Amino acid sequence: MSLFRRLPADVRTSLKTERGERVLTFAASADGHVVATNLALHLSDGTRVPYEEIDRASWDETGVSVLTTGGERHVEHIAEPRLLPETVRERVNSTIVVNKHVSLPGRGGVRLVARRPPGGEVLGWTLVFDDGLDPTDPGLRAQAEQALEGVRRSMGV
Repeated sequence: MSLFRRLPADVRTSLKTERGERVLTFAASADGHVVATNLALHLSDGTRVPYEEIDRASWDETGVSVLTTGGERHVEHIAEPRLLPETVRERVNSTIVVNKHVSLPGRGGVRLVARRPPGGEVLGWTLVFDDGLDPTDPGLRAQAEQALEGVRRSMGV
């Protein structure tokens, strides 16, 4: 019997998957079920979060907290996570093409991250500035963009 068929019927019918998307694992949460597929994390409220849009997922004894690259935070209370933490970690890591920290002149640094959907092309780059740096500072952004161009040229991405 496939893992998908072990999902409760109501979860199986309400799961909004894309073509070619298949269930890898799932766990019951306080509000329903959290389902990890090969392409995205499906939360109990019906939200589908593609792995390339997950900036950070952290686990503790109460469940999972997911922060998206858009700044949205989702919290799921899960008593028995099963294989969910390992699956999400592996799938999120598989979307990272480049993850490089670059020092900026006299100011700290910036992490340059290129992500892609599973099996897809590079979507774009994210600039993650060190704590205490103002990402809206035009001079700082110019330095980060220059560093990004250097990394893109050297890595061919």
